[in-house]
Amino acid sequence: MNKSGLAEAFHGKLGCTKKMAEDAVETIFDTIMHSLSKGDEVSIAGFGAFVTKKRSARMGVNPRTGQKISIPATTTPKFRAGKALKDAVK
Repeated sequence: MNKSGLAEAFHGKLGCTKKMAEDAVETIFDTIMHSLSKGDEVSIAGFGAFVTKKRSARMGVNPRTGQKISIPATTTPKFRAGKALKDAVK
């Protein structure tokens, strides 16, 4: 399922217009991205939590040339599934 599929599900479940459903889905994703960019955690009870993880700088190897390269520190998004989601997927 993709964003348009989620919007279609919202539209069918809530009975709102397709445009309102698309805006709702877009707003949810924008809010999650904005919160993560500030370093905040987004936790949805029964579903899971979106968090950021800091990766420290490290040395790596270019697989094509074998040359050592420096990989800079980064912050990446991560999702931790909640118990209800894990149980639903089993």
